[in-house]
Amino acid sequence: MRKIAFAVVAAAAAVAVPAQAQDAAGEGRVEARGGIVWASGVEEAVAGVAAGYDFNLGEAAFVGVEASADHILADGADFVWGVTGRVGAKVGDDGKLFAAGGYSFGEGEDVPHLGAGYQHNVGESVYLKVEYRHFFSDFIDVNAATAGVGVRF
Repeated sequence: MRKIAFAVVAAAAAVAVPAQAQDAAGEGRVEARGGIVWASGVEEAVAGVAAGYDFNLGEAAFVGVEASADHILADGADFVWGVTGRVGAKVGDDGKLFAAGGYSFGEGEDVPHLGAGYQHNVGESVYLKVEYRHFFSDFIDVNAATAGVGVRF
């Protein structure tokens, strides 16, 4: 039940944040991503989506929030839902270098995660992104490297 309530709150926040875009100094974003996850010598492909909002902290920095859903592309794998915060530096006019941390949950163990990435604008509203995350489990730690494409609004 706790997982369902948490998912509802995360989904509501992801929908509500873009509605506030006109009032806050920042930008909303949605993205699709894919990559690889690995742990203990086993590797699997992963695909997912995310929605978030970045708040500007002046000309050089930002903070953001994100809700995500990722699926390991292996037989029997469930979706992993996540809520992540990120903080970073603006790199030139088109880049964002960031550190991220949050919490992931699914049918198995619920775990915290930390990571870092880079996002680069390639048009008026389109961006490309690469990111690494480490998931801290009591049983086996998992790593993920993803690349994605998104739209800013």
